[in-house]
Amino acid sequence: MPEAAANDALGVLDRMTSILEAFDQDDRGLGISELALRAGLPKSTVSRLVATLVRQRYLEREGKRIHLGLRLFELGQLAQQPRELRVAALPVLADLRNATGENVHLAIPDRGEMVCIGVMRGRSAAPPTVRTGGRLPIHATALGKAVLAHSPLSDVEEVLASGLEAWTSRTIRDPAVLRRQLVGIRRGALAEEVGEFAAGLSCAASAVFAPSGGLVGAVSVSGCTDRFDADRFAPAIRAAAQALTRRLAPGRPPAV
Repeated sequence: MPEAAANDALGVLDRMTSILEAFDQDDRGLGISELALRAGLPKSTVSRLVATLVRQRYLEREGKRIHLGLRLFELGQLAQQPRELRVAALPVLADLRNATGENVHLAIPDRGEMVCIGVMRGRSAAPPTVRTGGRLPIHATALGKAVLAHSPLSDVEEVLASGLEAWTSRTIRDPAVLRRQLVGIRRGALAEEVGEFAAGLSCAASAVFAPSGGLVGAVSVSGCTDRFDADRFAPAIRAAAQALTRRLAPGRPPAV
């Protein structure tokens, strides 16, 4: 392929990627104008590329609203490591949900954020604040702190240097305070957040490790702050993290 044609193809791919990444977990469909604004592209370009993506099932059109399409979900299921981890974790998450009655989550780190790959709603809990596939800030969530505490120092420093964005008035923005929390977590404390990511909600989490000792992700329990008891949930959360580590042992196929 001639160089000019190759560069043009890459440019189209970049623009399509910008459109797909313009969506976030709270969207209930976007119009062409909002997509163009978020993607930083002309409306005419977005309209043309959206038509292509709809034909390929990467996007779906409902009236004037555009949604992410089923084909993206199908491709996402082919991502081997998250898929295998999620399958192994489902019974563990179910046990944790049943033991606590609260929402439970499984998340893995990715480029300075946490990606939620498993969510189960508790019996009487409020709707989860994140859905499967949603991203969470690593510094303002218990899931993120559990992972960050066991990450290389260079990763921690990169997060601190990037700035600790305020998600609520209670988000920890002082690097020294966050560092002290991470030290405590490394020494065995449960990772916790109290209204730091979503006002009125609290969460407690524990890191999950592979049998080899490598960091995998974290499991958590979350609920309304006015009735959330991290100390009461701590044994169940730690047991869930340990159970998932055992299920990840080589040669042990996960049963569902």
